[in-house]
Amino acid sequence: MNPFTSVSRFGTLISAGAALLGAVTVPALAQGWQPTKTVEFIVPAGTGGGADQMARAIQGIVAKYNLMKQPMVVINKRGGSGAEGFLDVKSSKGDPHKIIITLSNLFTTPLATGVPFNWRDLTPVKMLALDEFVLWVNADTPYKSAKDYIAAVKKAGPGKMNMGGTGSKQEDQIITAAIEKRTGVKFTYIPFKGGGTVAVQLVGKHVNSSVNNPIEAVAHWRGGKLRPLCVFDTQRIPYKEKMTSTMSWHDIPTCKETGLDVNYLMLRGIFMAGGVTPDQVSYYINLLRKVRETSEWKALMAKGAFNQTSMEGQEYADWVAKAEAEHIALMKAAGFMAGQKK
Repeated sequence: MNPFTSVSRFGTLISAGAALLGAVTVPALAQGWQPTKTVEFIVPAGTGGGADQMARAIQGIVAKYNLMKQPMVVINKRGGSGAEGFLDVKSSKGDPHKIIITLSNLFTTPLATGVPFNWRDLTPVKMLALDEFVLWVNADTPYKSAKDYIAAVKKAGPGKMNMGGTGSKQEDQIITAAIEKRTGVKFTYIPFKGGGTVAVQLVGKHVNSSVNNPIEAVAHWRGGKLRPLCVFDTQRIPYKEKMTSTMSWHDIPTCKETGLDVNYLMLRGIFMAGGVTPDQVSYYINLLRKVRETSEWKALMAKGAFNQTSMEGQEYADWVAKAEAEHIALMKAAGFMAGQKK
């Protein structure tokens, strides 16, 4: 299989019938180990992007429902494409008061930079969801489909059209390289600090397109500034509520439907430092289960058009190992591995 054509969907979808929490405050988790000081929630990415928004949503839900006796503080550590955050948690072995939300830079950062970090230095806690990627253009452009846009990129010539994305040799650039490989076009890739910035740059017509996550661009789509052309998944996004006057997430075709055979899903999951105890891991698993039951979480999932796959325990660790192998193949095919000669 050409590694650019598919990054497989693993796991089972969470039932849509989970009960919503009522108006009564949910009591804090009360059995076994509990935090004894402030919990640092590390985001290995900039502010405004999907990981940052999810972390702050979790923080808000935990506080609103009094799910934890100690406070939780979100800390962004984006330096070195997220290496700053990962190395911080790696160096905190045995510290149960630090958790980190991961995205695909869990794999791409060490593979691209050679930084001394591997996901096995951490302790897997729980997969919260998988995040979609959408090909976006400015709403003022004439492009109505991915086929239209790719044809325009070809006509413009190599490097004349640019793709905005988060970071270098990370998910957005991997998808861009995949598009180039499948279609023969050549973009000029322009990296920015975070997905929120990428969306703003596309609204301002400083880039021609982006492959942002839904949650990073949805406000601009609803505001009539951006247009989605296709989703990089094997099936359409299931959410059918109208996001604009004419379209729901489900109305966006898959890229394959439009002749662009590229698929990619990204992890949104939680890890702890290495050397923590099973009791400490169980505490955060139970905490996140409570978070996922709330109406606020369900609203976030719908707003961001997330794939609600969730895992924990050995199943989660096995998924991460398999995803790492997929990313090694993708990075090698794109020429993004540290020390790799194109």
